[in-house]
Amino acid sequence: MIYGNKEGIRDSMLAKLETLYDIEIPAEVFAPAELLDALAAFSCAINREISMYISRSGEVLDITIGGISSVDLKDMHLRRNTKRLSMVRCIHTHPGGNPQLSDVDISSLRAMRFDAMAAVGAKDGCATGIQSAFLGSYVGGVNQVHLTNIVSIHKLPQRAWMDAIERADGEVLIGAPNSTQEEQERAFLVGLDSDESLLELARLAETAGAQVVGTMLQRKTRPDTATYIGSGKADELSLACQARDADVVIFDDELSGVQTRNLEDILRGAKVIDRTTLILDIFAQRAQSREGRLQVELAQMAYQLPRLLGHGVAMSRLGGGIGTRGPGETRLEMDRRRIRRRMSDLRREIDELSGQRSLRRARREKNKVPVVALVGYTNAGKSTLLNTLSGADVLAEDKLFATLDPVVRTVKTPAGGEFLLVDTVGFISKLPHALVDAFHSTLEEALLADVLLIVSDGASGEMIRQHDVVLEVLSSLGAADKPMIDVINKADLPAAVQPDALAAQFDAVCVLSAKERTGLEALEQAVAERFPAPDAPAGEILTNARHAEAIGRALESLRAAREAMLLGVTPDAVLTEAEEAMAAIGELTGASIREDITNRIFARFCVGK
Repeated sequence: MIYGNKEGIRDSMLAKLETLYDIEIPAEVFAPAELLDALAAFSCAINREISMYISRSGEVLDITIGGISSVDLKDMHLRRNTKRLSMVRCIHTHPGGNPQLSDVDISSLRAMRFDAMAAVGAKDGCATGIQSAFLGSYVGGVNQVHLTNIVSIHKLPQRAWMDAIERADGEVLIGAPNSTQEEQERAFLVGLDSDESLLELARLAETAGAQVVGTMLQRKTRPDTATYIGSGKADELSLACQARDADVVIFDDELSGVQTRNLEDILRGAKVIDRTTLILDIFAQRAQSREGRLQVELAQMAYQLPRLLGHGVAMSRLGGGIGTRGPGETRLEMDRRRIRRRMSDLRREIDELSGQRSLRRARREKNKVPVVALVGYTNAGKSTLLNTLSGADVLAEDKLFATLDPVVRTVKTPAGGEFLLVDTVGFISKLPHALVDAFHSTLEEALLADVLLIVSDGASGEMIRQHDVVLEVLSSLGAADKPMIDVINKADLPAAVQPDALAAQFDAVCVLSAKERTGLEALEQAVAERFPAPDAPAGEILTNARHAEAIGRALESLRAAREAMLLGVTPDAVLTEAEEAMAAIGELTGASIREDITNRIFARFCVGK
């Protein structure tokens, strides 16, 4: 059977091409000259590339017709092995006559681990020459490639090239990573938004553990409903992924189930995921608490449930790598009914844990301890600031979403007061709705805080945009009216925006370096002004205007009693003022000490003498 793009080719031509399956190739022969001549003739007749896959025993396994300008090197049914060669060599034509191997050819050689990759130039119905490539030892994360010179098909060193395959089979093991080591995924990034958005997607991919090997930015006002970037651009993407040996393609926006399935068909073998799946994968890696893990699993299921149409590469949770981690890594193989049941169970468990946190929060409110929440764009330095202010040892890394679970620490103010400082999960542009919904209970810490510290990365050229994203997320959570203090962090690094220019953007600005512990005084003062310490070191604190008025009356009566005693008036007058003072104090305490005061006053006078 002939595979690939057969559109427009007569059945008679396909039947003739199928006869090539019957050619017997001796074990010591790389490719008979008559076979290469026939491939070149067929390629010129249909003006398309043709690839042939031959086993090491000499059997023709597969013949595939490519497009006008590219050959479709399909995965077919090869036995791929991460260490050894596939025991299959690929020979394909280059219409136009140039037999030189391309970067795409070399990448396919590495990706498919072919015994050899050979290109035959085809022009005017004849073969113009042939070049072959063989894999070598493992250096710098990839297998090296040995290229032959371009030779005539009639002078092809058959035995020498077969010997080269035998040597390659041994060389590929040299320097190869241990099978127990997890190889880093090679990611190709695709977006429609901007270069800045792709840079952020690259940081997300690196945080997830991938190596970014290429990017593609397609300027479109709206995504294509079928392939996100359009069919022509998708074909170009397929070639780019082959050239860079990419095994996962990450798109900068959410993909529908149809888009994912269509892209997987075009990209052939590459895993297709979107920005939301990537972020959820990072959360699955970072979640430490039970509640955090439950929330991640719930978010994964909520997002994937409407995308269960056609289980493709990205929908299978059995392959491993980015997008497949987390507590519920096999859940997507369930049917919708079982997934919904699991989601219901997760929500119930999260509600129970959320209730426990609500009790702790109620105790804090009863003790009247103020709460300050750290919010901001991911990797702005919130955890470092928490450590600096509280002396905690919370993990602080130069990675996106280094902190997932909320952390609460007590902080003393310079004036002697104290408050609770809460570190929350970082925000990001295009924050997945499924994530916001699942983590609503955690984000309540920001909703219920008395003051919000909005931490921004002062060294980022995107600081203003990131700050706007944070405000948008806070607004969506219903926390936009909270008292806020803007904190511009990382002042130890070259500033992308001058501090003077920030005054026009933000109401209150504190520029500091949490890492170097500089500029903290202004922040501590700003917080202390909102939570002043009591003047009295001990005793009860006046809590309302009525109490304050009663104390005022008591003080006034005591001053009048003292003046009466100094003037030598009768004890009765002094007693009257003292009674007024004690009545006012009694409004606060409910106690009466009239007899005690009377005895003390009359002890100062000689009544009746």
